[in-house]
Amino acid sequence: MNFYLTEVDIVAHTYLTTEELSERIKYDARTIRERLKDSVLLEGVHYLRTFGGRKIHFIWETIEKDMRQASLYGL
Repeated sequence: MNFYLTEVDIVAHTYLTTEELSERIKYDARTIRERLKDSVLLEGVHYLRTFGGRKIHFIWETIEKDMRQASLYGL
């Protein structure tokens, strides 16, 4: 089994705070925290907890991809 990463495996991600995500998707930051996080936006997929679990960083590329798929398939 290969445990070494190649350049193809390494993808640059844009990490956003709740407030930054709020500006991009036009949802209130409180709505993101209370309604979307852990129901639509999943830890380890759409966001990571950093710095001892206190800070949340959303992964923009994954969220954008899922929004496009939901729009495309009418989900």
